[in-house]
Amino acid sequence: MSKYWSSLVGELKPYVPGEQPKMANLVKLNTNENPFGPSPKVIEAIQNELDDSLRLYPDPECQALKDAIAGHYGVNSKQVFVGNGSDEVLAHIFQGLLKHDKPVLFPDITYSFYPVYCGLYQVESKVIPLTESFEINPEDYKQPNGGIIFPNPNAPTGRYLGLEHVEAIIEANPDSVVVVDEAYVDFGGETAIQLVDRYPNLLVCQTLSKARSLAGLRVGFAVGNEELIEALNRVKDSFNSYPLDRLAIAGAVAAFEDREWFEHCCNGVIRERERLTEKLEAKGFEVLPSRANFVFARHRQKPGADIAAMLRDKGIIVRHFNKPRISDFLRITIGTPGQNNALLKAIGDVFFR
Repeated sequence: MSKYWSSLVGELKPYVPGEQPKMANLVKLNTNENPFGPSPKVIEAIQNELDDSLRLYPDPECQALKDAIAGHYGVNSKQVFVGNGSDEVLAHIFQGLLKHDKPVLFPDITYSFYPVYCGLYQVESKVIPLTESFEINPEDYKQPNGGIIFPNPNAPTGRYLGLEHVEAIIEANPDSVVVVDEAYVDFGGETAIQLVDRYPNLLVCQTLSKARSLAGLRVGFAVGNEELIEALNRVKDSFNSYPLDRLAIAGAVAAFEDREWFEHCCNGVIRERERLTEKLEAKGFEVLPSRANFVFARHRQKPGADIAAMLRDKGIIVRHFNKPRISDFLRITIGTPGQNNALLKAIGDVFFR
């Protein structure tokens, strides 16, 4: 700890992202990247922006992208906020909408950036345990709070909360903002964006990193009541008035325009998820029901850390969380058919003959 640090810096417990190892012939199944590349129209749109206009600032309002998102979901563009990845959007949400006198509520097994933001922005929090079957119980969120946030499908479990149960949480908390983090919803869930016109306290956050294969471009967005969006814009314009560059805006717009490619990629991931789940269960794994582009699985006899280490020796990287309740689970990103076959072969050859 340096004497030049503020007291806050010394107290922070930063988020630890998934490992990005530099290994030859690596089968990388640890960071939930889409196994299929982005739409060719995205590449073309980005290439068309590579000209003298890069000397100019991008549109600070990102209006073309807001219009594309609004058109896709049937909302008004004034109900849309965009940012440099959904992590930045979430950061503004914590600072602008979830910092109150009462604690923000979120699950005990969830996206690990939530407690990091609470530390960074000095937001009081209360962790709500998932059920024994790793599900969100809406009844647990009927208590005093300064806001609620949860992923749906949840991460890292992959479990999905039906829209009627999401709505029950929203209805039970009319005086608090309810944030539904839908990073993985396109892989089999139903978006809560269709509810935003009915509930002024609902904010839905999504990303282009997963279903639209643009993790490297860093684009996220939120949809909600105009007053909630205004709060996010006030925070954004006090932090960074130009969150998205010209290339990101152009690529993101093209991604929304190519609905056929989007559906093709999502359906491919869903097919492979179902196949991988069946094969893992046949090899003695318990696999939680998933609506995400990953599965959360544990073997009935072997510790998760040991399996992760042995897979790594075979050049296959999966995500292991050394945390209470889930230390034996592995979060396995759905890869290409070839990558998934390599994973299954390694499991069969080394561990479960």
